[in-house]
Amino acid sequence: MLKILHIAPQNYAGVPYDFYRMHNQCGDNSRLVTLHKNRLDFPEDICLNLPLPNFPLAKEWRRKKVILREKEKQLKARFFKPKNIFEKIYFTYNDFSKKNIVEEAIERYNLDEFDIIHYDAGLDFYRDSSQAIRWKKQGKKIVCCYYGSDLRIRGLIKELNDISDLNITSEYDHLSMKEDLSYLFYPYDPSELPSRSEIENEIITIVHSPTNRKYKGTELIISVIEKIKKEKKLNFILLENLSRSVVLEAKSKADISIDQVGGSMGGTGYGKAGLETLAMGIPTITNMTDEYREWLPENPFVVANGANGLYLKLNELIEDKKLREELAINGKKWVMKYHGYESVNARLKELYKLNNII
Repeated sequence: MLKILHIAPQNYAGVPYDFYRMHNQCGDNSRLVTLHKNRLDFPEDICLNLPLPNFPLAKEWRRKKVILREKEKQLKARFFKPKNIFEKIYFTYNDFSKKNIVEEAIERYNLDEFDIIHYDAGLDFYRDSSQAIRWKKQGKKIVCCYYGSDLRIRGLIKELNDISDLNITSEYDHLSMKEDLSYLFYPYDPSELPSRSEIENEIITIVHSPTNRKYKGTELIISVIEKIKKEKKLNFILLENLSRSVVLEAKSKADISIDQVGGSMGGTGYGKAGLETLAMGIPTITNMTDEYREWLPENPFVVANGANGLYLKLNELIEDKKLREELAINGKKWVMKYHGYESVNARLKELYKLNNII
């Protein structure tokens, strides 16, 4: 039995929690430590409840980082460096301020007993990776898992990258950003989902649930929806800043879902939102590059790039009930085949063996 510890800044979209559940359900011993509570009420294992700067200055700081990264248009992941002396002081102080809380959690939950440490988002408790370095010296294996903006905007933490035994990602575009990344479908268990309503909607209902409008291309989506509304009846539901249970219940009543189309800095492909609707049997639209579309095995998504692509695909789905039914069946099967716990766990164990972790 393996002892696997996951450490994540937050339980992003519930993905770190799914890894933790997968390990335990497949016979290993796992815990998940999150530094900050997820504001959308995804479940937690051990949450340190550290404060997350959310005041106007902090939001503006993060916004400018995104804008700067967009302008740079770098295709390779870079190493993180503080932009100025104030940023350097902030991270130094932040590491110092959480030290007692982190050390207390390590002792209380016996975290030193774990053999494999997964750093979800490629980030240690501390920005200088000092805890990861200590564990590495104790003979523990280090795994970094990258999800999205961690590589695209923040970049690599050099100290952690230097000691990592395995680097994995669930984002296709990351594969070209960092040479030693291995792709892994993230695990998902559809049993959490509410039963989809069997009552047929009189008017086609379309849902979109962005966590970040800019990343998902939400404004573009809204503009296309408004155009179609002038031509035919439809019901569009935008799910934002709502509890997870409310979002899932609303999705279960939809006929079509839009994950992302033409977003900026959000990559291409699909996220947890798209996976949920596929698993519910709802045809799901997303954007993909030609290379990604060809690479993704048995691609179950309706691919739409840009405003015109979305307009055409939405009209096709709205008018073709039989197509929606076929996509519904194929989508549910695909989720279980590629994202099911047993499938993902088997592939992860292969990567462990290839990299001398087990």
